[in-house]
Amino acid sequence: MPSSRSLAALTGIALLGVALTACQDQASGQIVARRDGRIVQSLTNPPSHGCHRFPEAVTQVTNQTQNRLLLYTTPDCTAPAGGQSVYLDIGATDQVARSAGQWNSFSFASD
Repeated sequence: MPSSRSLAALTGIALLGVALTACQDQASGQIVARRDGRIVQSLTNPPSHGCHRFPEAVTQVTNQTQNRLLLYTTPDCTAPAGGQSVYLDIGATDQVARSAGQWNSFSFASD
């Protein structure tokens, strides 16, 4: 009997560990932001909620996370009047069109 209690306790702890890692508030992977080829920011496992501001405007973003991104030309993750955000899929890279302006922030798209 004591061994079955130990086994049950270990199984419970293992299941709790799996459940806790599945509920994490981080995007698994990396986001790399560049300006004219120079790396401006590289984020590993960033929080998956809220607005993320780049330290300076960027011209290229690579999304190597398991989440989809929304890119914005504004610093507060809002679309400017008459404008819109740019959707960046998992594993994709996008370069801004010069006429559209540069990206200043991003958020994670809700699935």
